Amino acid sequence: MAEVTLNNEAIINSLRQLKNSLGDLRRPFEEIGEELVDSTKNRFVTHTAPDGSQWDSNSPVTIFLKGADNPLTGETLSLQRQITSQIDGDELQIGSTLLYAAIQQFGGTKAEFPHLWGDIPARPFLGLSSEDEIIVLEILSSYIENSIQN
Repeated sequence: MAEVTLNNEAIINSLRQLKNSLGDLRRPFEEIGEELVDSTKNRFVTHTAPDGSQWDSNSPVTIFLKGADNPLTGETLSLQRQITSQIDGDELQIGSTLLYAAIQQFGGTKAEFPHLWGDIPARPFLGLSSEDEIIVLEILSSYIENSIQN
């Protein structure tokens, strides 16, 4: 499984405060998970990484075989459709269960992975964009405000 760890101090501080108030982060994590899954799936439409950079185009061979230059999206949209969220205690995970997700996220060379027919550039789809960070902080702030009022 591919893992991208994020360390955003503002989000971590908000989570600590909310954990102290609520004790259980399941409800805010469910809401955040839905938002991040939607945001991640949208990257397949815009062909952009969380940092806003464009994914590399497909190679001429891949374009010939697929009939189009649409990185990470085939006819079935399998990778895009398999983006899910999972809550495990105090941890929210966004990712894919597909085996090839890691090579798409991080890239790889034929020298590293001889079974590939060519090098695959990294096309990051997992991670927090600046817009995602704002949404996560807004959701956490809302839960913190509600816990203080109650």
